[in-house]
Amino acid sequence: MRRRQFWPVLALLVVLSTTGVWGQESGDAMMKADTNVGFDGPSGVTLNGYLAKPNGNGPFPAVLMIHEWWGLNRDIARLADALAREGYVVLAADAYRGGLGTTPQEAMQLVRGTPQEQIAADLDAAFDYLSSRDDVDSSRVAVQGFCFGGTQSMYMGTRNPDLAAVVIFYGSGPITESDKLGSMKQAGPVLGIYGQEDSNIPVTQVRQFETAMDARGVEHTVTVYPGVGHAFVKSSTYNDGGTAQQAWEQMVGFLNKTL
Repeated sequence: MRRRQFWPVLALLVVLSTTGVWGQESGDAMMKADTNVGFDGPSGVTLNGYLAKPNGNGPFPAVLMIHEWWGLNRDIARLADALAREGYVVLAADAYRGGLGTTPQEAMQLVRGTPQEQIAADLDAAFDYLSSRDDVDSSRVAVQGFCFGGTQSMYMGTRNPDLAAVVIFYGSGPITESDKLGSMKQAGPVLGIYGQEDSNIPVTQVRQFETAMDARGVEHTVTVYPGVGHAFVKSSTYNDGGTAQQAWEQMVGFLNKTL
């Protein structure tokens, strides 16, 4: 049975003190994504998500994708489609049960107002659902998230040893104490991607996260990209020929090698 642990995620609130919009998309990218799958969640609730699939019957490797603090919007759904074109079944989970923010104030309310234990349990249920699909190879399922989702991806690695890989895009509050990494060593390799100019995540914290993983024996690759800040990978930038594309291609290469 998969071990469940609900780690405190107070570090998420550190980023909420900023008045910046962190690379917020405009237009319909910020609108709610159309969900196309439902699955069982905790206490009998039905959870929803956006599923993107490659052509063919599989079984395929798979990725659980976790959205930014805005919620499950079209930007994330488009990134799920892009990753599916690389040969992965991608489930973009909804950690807010339908909630969506289009301003920093709304996003802050969602993060603060949604119980962390509920978020963790819902994401674990999404992982269980994705792993159980007939078109998915359950031994090759990774978790990947952006911003808020990057932090959630990190913590999923600490409590889900069955994960084949963990990908963190600028998740705030990197774990700096090795004894809080839980089952991350068993969860598979970790890829961390951060921006050097990210005022929410100092590079010193990123290096402390690396040191903690070294001490715990966690296989990892951490890249701090120069010249960029927070939330630099979007559906409008992942293939722009610049730093965002480099980071996206690094993730795809990591997943191809690992899964």
